[in-house]
Amino acid sequence: MKRVGLLSGIAFGFLIAAAGFGDADFIHRMLLLQNAYPYLVFGSAVVTAMPLLWLLQRARWVTPLGGPLKLVQAPLRRRQLYGGVCFGVGWAFSCTCPVPALAMVFSGGVLGIPVVAGLFSGILLGDRRAHARPLSDGVTAAQPAT
Repeated sequence: MKRVGLLSGIAFGFLIAAAGFGDADFIHRMLLLQNAYPYLVFGSAVVTAMPLLWLLQRARWVTPLGGPLKLVQAPLRRRQLYGGVCFGVGWAFSCTCPVPALAMVFSGGVLGIPVVAGLFSGILLGDRRAHARPLSDGVTAAQPAT
């Protein structure tokens, strides 16, 4: 199973780089609305995934990890809006997002290094914050509930 994940990740990275998403100028032109191609790629992914996920859920498909596919429709929360704004601002400043930044780094581009460093720093800080935040019953996430 880990090999399938690794090979899928490598294939995805190759496709991202081959599509041009590892080029900061490509992303910059997209953000300036001078290049519609990335938006067409995003739209085609959504248009392809939505009916397939609906069909898989309706067929009660079991995931490779053994659980049922269950799509959750949750209400939009304020922290998701803040996260989206932070992601968008970071994308605008760096002209990339995490996956293309990784493609940049692995193809020899140094512009992706600060983005990848920021990505991992954000993950570590978010994880630290999640473990330090008290839960509703007063127990912190880092302490086991008794």
